[in-house]
Amino acid sequence: MAERRNDRVLEQVAERIRELRKVRKLTQAAVFEDTGVDVGRIEVGRTNVTITTLTILCDYFEISLAEFFNGIGDKSGGGPKW
Repeated sequence: MAERRNDRVLEQVAERIRELRKVRKLTQAAVFEDTGVDVGRIEVGRTNVTITTLTILCDYFEISLAEFFNGIGDKSGGGPKW
């Protein structure tokens, strides 16, 4: 079976992580140092992210997975602005 991708959703996930990081004035290097997650690879919007990785990031940013995914996948690309 070929890998299935939804580039729009990947970009929304990338943008959400970028917003969460920037509102907290964190660099990609700081997030990597604290979590071991290379958010730079995620923020380019071409990497499928595992639920485990998202859970690590949500715990780090102190939000739930539900809050993270709020608006992601909507046709409008909406959701909260962090």
